[in-house]
Amino acid sequence: MSATNLLFLPPGEGGDYRWMRIEDARVAAAGEGLPQGDGEVIAVAPADAVSLHWAEIPARSTAQAAAAARLLAAEVSAAPMDELHVAVGEDDAGNRAIGIVNRGAMARWLNRLAGMGVDPVAVVPAPLLLPRPDQGYVRGSLAGQGVVRGRASGFADEPGFTEIVTGDDPLADLDADALADMLGAAAAAPALDLRQGPFARRRSFAIDWRLVRRLGWLGLAIVAVTLAIDLVRWTKYSFAADATEARIEQVARTALPRGETLVDADRQLAERLSAVRGPGQGFSRTAAAVFSAVRSVPGSELTAMDFQPSGDIRLGVAVDREALATDLKRAIEAQGFTVQASTFVAAGGRITGEFTVRGR
Repeated sequence: MSATNLLFLPPGEGGDYRWMRIEDARVAAAGEGLPQGDGEVIAVAPADAVSLHWAEIPARSTAQAAAAARLLAAEVSAAPMDELHVAVGEDDAGNRAIGIVNRGAMARWLNRLAGMGVDPVAVVPAPLLLPRPDQGYVRGSLAGQGVVRGRASGFADEPGFTEIVTGDDPLADLDADALADMLGAAAAAPALDLRQGPFARRRSFAIDWRLVRRLGWLGLAIVAVTLAIDLVRWTKYSFAADATEARIEQVARTALPRGETLVDADRQLAERLSAVRGPGQGFSRTAAAVFSAVRSVPGSELTAMDFQPSGDIRLGVAVDREALATDLKRAIEAQGFTVQASTFVAAGGRITGEFTVRGR
C-alpha cells in the first residue's frame, strides 16, 4: 500500500511543522512534527509565501515555458527578478499555473528539511491542495492555515482581504471531511511543483545489479555467437582448402608421366613443363618472338636457327643494310629477351651476321 506524507511548512520562522498521511487517496493520520512512517514526502509551502498566477503559455519545452513565465513574473512583481524563484506548472487546457516565491525562503525551507533528513519529492503551494472550483472560490483550513482558491488565483485567507478579492463571487467553505476526500487527488498530481531549476531534486544514482548481470550475460552470448560464426567460417575454409588440394592432385596426376609418384605437385609440374618446352623460356616461345620480330622488320631474314641445351637460340641473320640489323635486334629485345650480336659483314650484296637470343 503506497503512502504519501504532506509536510506543512510553518508560516513563520519559529512555527511548528505539521503533517498528514495520505493512504488510499484519503487522510489516514495527522500530527505535529515530522511525518511518521515510510512513504514520499511532499512539502507544502505557506500560502502567504507564494504568489500564484495563471497565464496562457503555449505548449513547448519546460525550459521555454519557464522563460516565458519569468517574463510574466517580471511584470507582476515589484521585487528584483534575481531575488525571486519562478516555477511553472503543467499545461491545463492552455493555462499554466505560475508560482513566484522568494529565492532565499525557498533555500531556507529545503536546507532545514535536509538538516532533519527530509528530501521532499515536491514543494506545493498550499492553495493548490484545494480543488479548483468551476466558478467562484473555495475556502478551507489546512493544518491550521486558512487558504482560498479560485479558477485563476490562490492566496491565504485573511479577514478583509478575502472579501475584497472574492467580491460578489460565490465563496464555498470546505469542511474537514470534504478536504480529507480531496487531498489524495491533489497530492497524487499537484498542479505546480516549486522544485524546479536550481531547486530541482537531485536524482540519486544507484547501480541496477540485476541489469548489470543481464548485460553481462548478453555480452557473453554475443561473444559466443561471434566465436561460433568464426569457427564455422574457419571450418568452411578448411574444407574448401582440402577440396582444392585434392583437385590439384587429381589434375597433376593427369599431367605427369604415368606411374610417377606424386610428392610435390607444384614442383613436379614445373619440372614437367620445363622439360616439355625446353630450358630458358622454351623453344616455342623464343622462336615465336624471333619470327614476329623478323616479320616486323622488312628486308631481314633468318639464314639459320640453332636451339642450344641452355635455352638460347643462335640465329643466322641477313639484312639489306646495316641499320636493319639494329632494328631487328631491338624488335627481339622488346619482347623480353636479351640479344647478343656478332660482327656483321657484307657478302654477296647483303650484310650477314649472328644473334644469340636468351631469356632475361
